[in-house]
Amino acid sequence: MKVLLLQKNRTTTMAYKIRIILNAEEDVIRDIAIQKSVSLEVLHHSIKNAFDFTTNEMASFYLSDDDWIQGEEFPLFDMSDGLDAKTAMQDITVEKVLKNKNDKLIYIYDFLNLWSFSVEVMDDHLRQQEPILSDVLFALGNIPQTAPDIQFESEDLSMDDFDDGEDDDMDEFDFDGYLS
Repeated sequence: MKVLLLQKNRTTTMAYKIRIILNAEEDVIRDIAIQKSVSLEVLHHSIKNAFDFTTNEMASFYLSDDDWIQGEEFPLFDMSDGLDAKTAMQDITVEKVLKNKNDKLIYIYDFLNLWSFSVEVMDDHLRQQEPILSDVLFALGNIPQTAPDIQFESEDLSMDDFDDGEDDDMDEFDFDGYLS
């Protein structure tokens, strides 16, 4: 006997399959499905849940190019007081910043410990049943007890590297006229 299950008022919506990778030596990866129309704040909470973070720490997303160069910031809260205002996560949708397959974000969680993640769209035509906003599709690796140290590549710089070759003799400048 065949049984047909009818789902009333359940519609499908377009979603992204997003891969989130913890920047660590060991592979710690989560793939999630998330509706395109939700805010970056929902993505933030989805990542927190996927990696079992239970605290409520500050976080930001950053646009990224193919070389993972950090671009525009989308903080959890805009605390700029009008100076260099940022678009808060709650005020922008996932589909506004991640438009196509392979689009990337950098996600930083907990600015004291600096949990750093790479976020990339793996599939931009995933169909998902509403009302699910996000869902973990795949999990690999365990999150370490403490945030991994982030190693930045840079050259050792000294003040000599900033010498422009000109002799800046400030002793000859008359500061008296500028001090009141």
